[in-house]
Amino acid sequence: MKRGRLRVLLGAAPGVGKTFQMLREGARLAQEGGDVLIAVVETHGRSATAQQAEALAQIPRRRWAHRGVELDEMDVDAVIARHPDVALIDELAHTNAPGSRNDKRWQDVEEVLAAGIDVITTVNVQHIASLGDVVEQITGVAQRETVPDTVVRGADQVEVVDLAPQSLRDRLSAGLVYPAERVDAALSNYFRLGNLTALRELALLWLADEVDSALKDYRSAHDIRGTWQTRERVVVALTGGPEGETLLRRGARIAARSAGGELLAVHVSSAEGLRRATPGALARQRALVESLGGTYHQLVGDDVPRALVDFARSVNASQLVIGVSRRSRWAAAVTGPGIGATVIRLSGDIDVHIVSHAAAAGGRMRLPSVQRGALSVKRRILGFVIALTMGPLLSAVLFAFRSDESITSDVLAFQLLVVVVALVGGIWPALFAAVLSGLTLDFLFVAPTFTVSIAHPLHALALGLYVVIAILVSYIVDQAARRTRRAERAAAESELLATVAGSVLRGESAVPALITRTREAFGLAGVRLVAADGEAIATDGEPVRGGAVTMLPVGDAVLELHGPGPDASARRLLEVIVAQLAAALEHTGLSAAAREVDALAATDQVRTALLSAVSHDLRRPLAAAVAAIGGLRAAGAHLSPADRRELLDTAEESLATLSTLVTDLLDVSRVEAGVLAVALAPVDAAGSVLAALDELGLGPGRVELALDPALPAIAADPVLLQRVIVNVLANAARHSPPDARVRVATSSLGERAEIRIVDRGAGVPAERRDDMFAPFQRLGDTDNTVGLGLGLALSRGFAEGMGGTLTAEDTPGGGLTMVVSLPLWPADAASEGRMGS
Repeated sequence: MKRGRLRVLLGAAPGVGKTFQMLREGARLAQEGGDVLIAVVETHGRSATAQQAEALAQIPRRRWAHRGVELDEMDVDAVIARHPDVALIDELAHTNAPGSRNDKRWQDVEEVLAAGIDVITTVNVQHIASLGDVVEQITGVAQRETVPDTVVRGADQVEVVDLAPQSLRDRLSAGLVYPAERVDAALSNYFRLGNLTALRELALLWLADEVDSALKDYRSAHDIRGTWQTRERVVVALTGGPEGETLLRRGARIAARSAGGELLAVHVSSAEGLRRATPGALARQRALVESLGGTYHQLVGDDVPRALVDFARSVNASQLVIGVSRRSRWAAAVTGPGIGATVIRLSGDIDVHIVSHAAAAGGRMRLPSVQRGALSVKRRILGFVIALTMGPLLSAVLFAFRSDESITSDVLAFQLLVVVVALVGGIWPALFAAVLSGLTLDFLFVAPTFTVSIAHPLHALALGLYVVIAILVSYIVDQAARRTRRAERAAAESELLATVAGSVLRGESAVPALITRTREAFGLAGVRLVAADGEAIATDGEPVRGGAVTMLPVGDAVLELHGPGPDASARRLLEVIVAQLAAALEHTGLSAAAREVDALAATDQVRTALLSAVSHDLRRPLAAAVAAIGGLRAAGAHLSPADRRELLDTAEESLATLSTLVTDLLDVSRVEAGVLAVALAPVDAAGSVLAALDELGLGPGRVELALDPALPAIAADPVLLQRVIVNVLANAARHSPPDARVRVATSSLGERAEIRIVDRGAGVPAERRDDMFAPFQRLGDTDNTVGLGLGLALSRGFAEGMGGTLTAEDTPGGGLTMVVSLPLWPADAASEGRMGS
């Protein structure tokens, strides 16, 4: 029998409309003449979904009794016997009730498909097995019901039922997803805007990967070997020159043309990285890359074109953007094809964009320089080649047209050759050309010819002057090249030092910024700053094990440079960087000391507040008790029984208030000292809430209860938990309007329980919420009858001492919601067991 087709509707979260979409699709197929049957649907009390289901035929669920409980599940046998064209089966990841033939619903679906019936089903992304840990990190909730990836990936069709996160929250707030009593907890926990956004991205990316996999299978099945660039990935090559920003913006536009396009910027630093790029410009371009949503990459390699192409292939790039060469045409003609031509030759199926810019063809000839000379080895070799090739050619031409009067033009022609060689190769090729051309002039053009001798003294003087002029021209060209190199290096060093100074001014990020800049500037494989105890303070790049390492002291630390050793001029610059590093380390130490001073200042403020509280809040009940007792002593037997009772009540109430205040002060000191005694036990949250209400004397007119009867026991200290609830509930009742009731709800979220106390008061601004948990804070409450302002500080300390948390959230519609979160009592623990902490 032909296997049925599986169609999966994938959602990012409950409530996006998967079941509704499944039913609507079933209705459409039924209208087209198909036999569509609802095998199982979960409406979750949603009226729109239930109404949609009424239009389709349904198979009654199979019912049976298990240990005295009535259970029902999808009747697989009835569905197969009915054999519709399409079966609608909701919640693919559902776990079947005990006694079912299969443990999971997806196994039931496999049976239906094997019977030749098409299936449309639904599943949320959090139920896909491979994504369980990712979803738990996002939401904090572990998923117990999962479906294997192979089941979903094996579907013939997977569709995402998408809904914007805020739209889903609006649906939730309107009561279209969950009952009203569950809305507040859902909005504040699983259905946070950040959670929904992350889950939506996860669902879309999962489907995108599935599409990529399907595309690969198709290409393999049809033996398609060429590259299909389905996603634009644009690599922009940065030289550190002024054209970088132009290239980056062009690359960003190219990437933006395609959905999901990526921008990557790469700078290839040779062993002479400082001489090839302007560090300040690179820093600015790196910031621009990040602002455009791209990533910055640094490579080290002498063969720049190959390094660029290899990197582009490694990231599966579809486009490579480079700038038009800044060399002049003459320089390009002398030195051969540049980086652009080589990149094009190596790129293969990667599209190469050569972008024009303001600096194109406007620069001087830039060639790699070596540390020991003004000009590179390549230019020197080229100078010798010109001397050896052009010298004989020029000699042949001049010899063919020589005459007695042509000696002057012959000398000038050879002089021009020496100047050209000097311009290209420097002093040593020019000296070689001068000596060679001098010998040629003497041998071919000065009488007696074909001998290395001079008959006329004036000819000897002319030849000597010719050699001296050639040497002077060569020397001048060489010195000009040296000065140019020094000027370029000085400019690069100035840019680098400006960047270094800016890094130091940025404070705590100065050390890693300096380390990164050092590696990029000198083209090193890695740089490490190591403390005296051997611990790495900052690292950039990959340190070379067993390779060349240069060590420089930085105060008590050591700066390790992994790569070629620096030359003398580089060491001068390194000395400046070392000084800046020492200043940055000192600044970091001073900042740490300043933070310690701030902590001491905060402690002093607490002490001041404590003294102020003792002198102000303790004085009132103490004075009242003293006055009452003094009145009793002074009046003696002259007091009436009613007056005596009133004075005794006043003294008793004042002393009780004083005892409570002193107890709170002692509790705060124990919490801050970390010596709070906690005895954990399984506690009924509802019982603690009701006990707190009795203590405060709050009835149904002031408090609305939404307690979950199925909530398991929580791990808490019953005394401390009641104190937490009393303090928080008293605050909520005091700040709520008289006509608005405080709402207390309990619920479970994963392995934790939550007690939510919701008020409709003015609320607390988000920037002030940390302050309200500090001791001796009342946030503008000037009522001196409410105590020292220790209630919330104690409540948070008690909650954390029990392994829980106390946090504040906005109440939808206005107000403040206080959430007490505590772990559930382990199911396998003894029911009356206790743990000490």
